Amino acid sequence: MVLLSGGLDSATVAKIAQAEGFELHALTVDYGQRHKFELEAARRVAAALDVHEHLTVRIDLHYLQGSALTSEREVPKHRDTEAMATGIPVTYVPARNTLFLALALGLAEEREAANIFIGVNAVDYSGYPDCRTAFIKAFENVARLATKAGVENQLDFKIHTPLIDLSKADIIRRGMELGVDYGLTHSCYDPSTDGTSCGACDACLLRLQGFEEAGFTDPLPYVS
Repeated sequence: MVLLSGGLDSATVAKIAQAEGFELHALTVDYGQRHKFELEAARRVAAALDVHEHLTVRIDLHYLQGSALTSEREVPKHRDTEAMATGIPVTYVPARNTLFLALALGLAEEREAANIFIGVNAVDYSGYPDCRTAFIKAFENVARLATKAGVENQLDFKIHTPLIDLSKADIIRRGMELGVDYGLTHSCYDPSTDGTSCGACDACLLRLQGFEEAGFTDPLPYVS
């Protein structure tokens, strides 16, 4: 079971899982995010990978008005790496990965899939607490304790985070080695109405910096 957002990281993780011999069941979560174009990107990536199954689950997180991704709050732009490394940004969605992993766990148990892949990364400057190793290890323990398959020793759940200690450049290099088509992905938090990436939000800046450091050209167009 792989969580597939449609972004660069999740596309790379899905390809890594596939390269390791796993048959992929992909889960995309439509939570009312302002960057809805990532949902279309997820469909493109899933089709390119020829996954066994691709499910899109709808949950409504608009009540979380503190996040810029689920409200009309302004998305930070043109921040340098020092600013990104300071505190947890307004683009943090409370408990998002906890919710996503819970959904993935339920589907994984039903499909008798012990391996769950997620593209969290603790090196980027986002500072999100649900992208850190301690959280992943804790949730892995929850998976074993809170499921019938876990407590009856039918499945030994493992949360795979192959990108967690990699830089964005390293992630891109790994994806390029595996043949990931990054032109299918979407990373921008605040795209234009036609889906063109803004080039100024944290996600765009980190992506562009990653491509530059990796020695490749980002195939996506940008407004600025």
